[in-house]
Amino acid sequence: MRGQSAEHGLDLDGGRAPQRGSSERDNASPLGADANRGRSRIPCVALVLLLGACSTTPPITTIDLMPAPAAYTEGSVDAAIPEQDPFVSVPYQGVLYATDRATSGSSSGDPGSKPYLDERGYVLRLGVAEVTVKDGQATWEEARRVSLLKERGEKYPISVSNVQEYGVLASTVTPLIDDRLAPADGGVGQQRFATAINQQLTSSNSSDVYVYIHGYKVNFDNPVLVATELWHFLGYSGAFVAYSWPSTPKTTAYVRDIDTAAGFARNFRLFLEFLAQQTMAERIHVIGYSAGTRLVARTFEQLAMASQHLTDEEVRDKYRIGNLILVGSDVDRAVFGEYLADGLLRVPEHTSVYMSGQDKALGMSRFLTNRPRLGQHWEPNQISADARAYLAEQPKLSLINVSSAEGADTGNGHSYFRSSPWVSSDILVQLGYKLLPAERGLAPQESSPIWHFPPDYIERLRVALEAYRARRE
Repeated sequence: MRGQSAEHGLDLDGGRAPQRGSSERDNASPLGADANRGRSRIPCVALVLLLGACSTTPPITTIDLMPAPAAYTEGSVDAAIPEQDPFVSVPYQGVLYATDRATSGSSSGDPGSKPYLDERGYVLRLGVAEVTVKDGQATWEEARRVSLLKERGEKYPISVSNVQEYGVLASTVTPLIDDRLAPADGGVGQQRFATAINQQLTSSNSSDVYVYIHGYKVNFDNPVLVATELWHFLGYSGAFVAYSWPSTPKTTAYVRDIDTAAGFARNFRLFLEFLAQQTMAERIHVIGYSAGTRLVARTFEQLAMASQHLTDEEVRDKYRIGNLILVGSDVDRAVFGEYLADGLLRVPEHTSVYMSGQDKALGMSRFLTNRPRLGQHWEPNQISADARAYLAEQPKLSLINVSSAEGADTGNGHSYFRSSPWVSSDILVQLGYKLLPAERGLAPQESSPIWHFPPDYIERLRVALEAYRARRE
């Protein structure tokens, strides 16, 4: 961040870095120096525990439809989900995707086939995926009705039924990869993708594009399905894109996946630039989850570094980034402080960091790395005076503690953006209404620059949205 010297960086991990190497920090660890040495003798045990906790393990190609956001079930928001099947009017009749996974060479129509592997594909491939409910046995009317129920009598699985690739994003091809990965269509595929977005934005009531980036331990299908859920509860407003980086659905894949997430930000950066340059999007919103926030945060640092010569207004006009939302972030908290110092907050209009004190996955990640994670809740005594002052002066940054939100502790407490009807409501209201925390029912945490969900959150949300509608009339 401009104005912060390299000698006095932001202290976001609870203490200044020692001046004489790392041993002082190790001795100050709650585990102690001996405990740290002991930990180094049991890396396999720690890794297995972490890998089992960092992600739930649903069927590979199917997820159960997330609970309805409380904003819908409690009457705070009129359900925007169309009564008629929206895919009849969506030009591409599915959910758009971008992936740098390797292709399998098989057709998505073949029984049991999967078009993309759990390996790096290096170039970014663009296309559309079709999603079905209950293996295509549910009508749209049934799917809509069930999705809005507060209590469901049965699970409603959703799955990817078909995938159609349009082509490769040409800018992601480099001289260092196999020539056969270069697009042979002269850019027709990427233009088809941009045209699909533009046609959808033209017919929609919104000109916003939303991009969801998943965490570790999932295959290609998972982000497509989660993106479909989020788009569904947004009422199919604007255009939604699932970004599927090559994570691996294996319990031993954590280290491998975080290397990929941190190292392949270039493709995501080029994709965001492509959306800003080639589509009619007024705003591009980015929702990053878990280990995927490593890719997202590094991408935004790259955009900030590349824009140091531009004014804030020029940056907004160039990239058109609206909300940057980081959920359950597995980024090192101090590393994120470095990204802030490099000007990350200049790129999006607003950045929201969701955190939890009940996230067991991030607790294990912290144990393995011995570093606080960005998505872990910060107690007031963990925030230095300098960091507190800095955070309080950032109107474009919101820190949101979900620990008290209904359903936030479901499972291992890591997937709360889907499992908690309160958290999903807050994210969707933020995206749909573009309101700040104080305008959507959250309350400031005492003696801390952090917002939280008060016990009467639903009533506060209802009142806040009534005030919003009154201002609009």
